[in-house]
Amino acid sequence: MASLNVGPLGEYIREQRRNAQYSLRQLAEAAGVSNPYLSQIERGLRKPSAEILQQIAKALRISAETLYVQAGILEERRGEGLELRASILADPLINERQKQALLAVYDAFLKENAAGRPSGADPAKAAATDPVTDADGAADGTADGAADPAGGVGGSTDEHRGKAP
Repeated sequence: MASLNVGPLGEYIREQRRNAQYSLRQLAEAAGVSNPYLSQIERGLRKPSAEILQQIAKALRISAETLYVQAGILEERRGEGLELRASILADPLINERQKQALLAVYDAFLKENAAGRPSGADPAKAAATDPVTDADGAADGTADGAADPAGGVGGSTDEHRGKAP
C-alpha cells in the first residue's frame, strides 16, 4: 500500500500517545478504533476521517483542531473560525460533501467581509460601531413611509387605541 501524505500526522499521534504513556492498544481502545487501524494511521498508511481524528484527540486529551491542522484538513490560521470549522468537520450527522460545502460557504463569507473592510480593520470593532439596520435600510427599526397595516400611514387606528374594530 502506498504511503499517503499523512506521515507527519501519524508521527504526531505516536508522539502524543507516548507522551500520554499509552500503548498502541490502550489508545486504540480509548479512541474506539481497532489496533491495526491505529497502527496504520501512525505509520502513514491510512488517512483517518475527521470523526476518527476527533475520537483520537478526545482519548489523548488534546485539541481535535490540532490534529485537523496536522492532517491538512484545516489550515493553521490566526484562530479565524477554527472552532466552527472543527465542529463542522466533526459533525457525524452530515456527510463529507456537505461538510466541504459548508466550509466553502463560510470561506466565501470571510472573503466577502474582508474585501468590504479597509486593510487592517478590526471586524469586531466594525460590528460594534455600525448602526443596525432593518430590511428597508432604516437605522431606527421603522419602515420609512411604510403604510400602516390598518390602512393609515403612521396614524392611529381604533385598534391601536384599544377599541375593538
